[in-house]
Amino acid sequence: MGAPARARPIHHLRRPHVANKKKKIRIELKKNRQKRTRANDFTRAFGDQAPAAAESVSGERVRPKGEMSRHRTIMADAAEASAADASTGAPDDSSSRRAVDQSAWLPGRVLRVHGLLSIVETDDGRTFPCHVRRILKSMAIDGRNVVAVGDRVWFRPPEAGGEEGFIERVETREGVVTRSYRGRRHVLAANVDSVFIVSALAEPGLKLSLVDRYLAAAEIGRVRPIIILNKADLVDVSLYQWVVGLYTQLGYETIVTSAADGRGIDRLRELLRQGVTAISGQSGVGKSSLLNTIQPGLNLRVNEVSDWTSKGKHTTTTAELIRLEGGGYVVDTPGLRQFELWGVMPAELEGCFVEFRPYIPLCRFPDCSHTHEHRCAVKDAVYWGWIHSGRYESYLKLYHQKPDDGT
Repeated sequence: MGAPARARPIHHLRRPHVANKKKKIRIELKKNRQKRTRANDFTRAFGDQAPAAAESVSGERVRPKGEMSRHRTIMADAAEASAADASTGAPDDSSSRRAVDQSAWLPGRVLRVHGLLSIVETDDGRTFPCHVRRILKSMAIDGRNVVAVGDRVWFRPPEAGGEEGFIERVETREGVVTRSYRGRRHVLAANVDSVFIVSALAEPGLKLSLVDRYLAAAEIGRVRPIIILNKADLVDVSLYQWVVGLYTQLGYETIVTSAADGRGIDRLRELLRQGVTAISGQSGVGKSSLLNTIQPGLNLRVNEVSDWTSKGKHTTTTAELIRLEGGGYVVDTPGLRQFELWGVMPAELEGCFVEFRPYIPLCRFPDCSHTHEHRCAVKDAVYWGWIHSGRYESYLKLYHQKPDDGT
């Protein structure tokens, strides 16, 4: 028998063949953000015999340099460049598409992002602080940051005597948890298999409309959502069995947990072994307490709910990818007080609510928005109780783009 197959590295980054062909492509860069230039330049020195300033030839920009489009030519793998040309004519904004120099670069995964520095881990467990190459930061993307926690990257390690490397390329993301932040995409976690949507039954209290927003974001990002109802030790759980039944019937696993008495912790450990999991939710719902219970010794900082606002205080301030002793990875994300969707138009929201799907083809109008139309099968299903009215209210809030701050 042959030698046993080697375990696949966590990054799943295949080193390209040396003979890969390269191709030049044009990428769009961000517009210059400098101030408008003056119409005339009066700072030049004139000689005694030179014409007066009023008589000299002057120039004026019709369009300031800061408003001009900027492009640059880079070398990319031929296959990826052809795929980009066939789709939008430009590279995917989640990948730099730069050709990989396997002789000088290493594959890794981003563990943390601290300001201008990203902490990258290699397959063998080594970590390197890295800056992001300027060409990546200059690319015209719709994201808040070029690099997010969980990104698979290629980076140039520090040179001899140096302390910091450079991220040269960001691979295409597969499963993402995103939100809209000030009109831009904010990636909370990249390349995750599932997301724990943590909500508290008390302190600060259950907010199902916020849970529904997370579920919609998971559908958009193609991530398996798992609902966690935490702080079960503070309430009579029997009063919330209908919530468990509601989401379980929709196909979402719902787990009642408590970091205080250990309820549901074994099931969470079992789920966390299955790849990379992001843990997200409103501030103060007990995400860090759950992780400290799942793996004692993490010593993640915990905080209490504000007595004045009844909202959670921010305990985790930056996202971090953590390797668990029992297997798997978890992305501990900061608590959020407001969650808005990114990457979905109002007309596409119906697909994010799984219980709507059987009724959508039965609507009278093919472009039915399920908000005001007559003979709408979705509205009829709500009327007859086949679709929960609370879920429909969450859909209306998202459709009309009403904020939900978790209050």
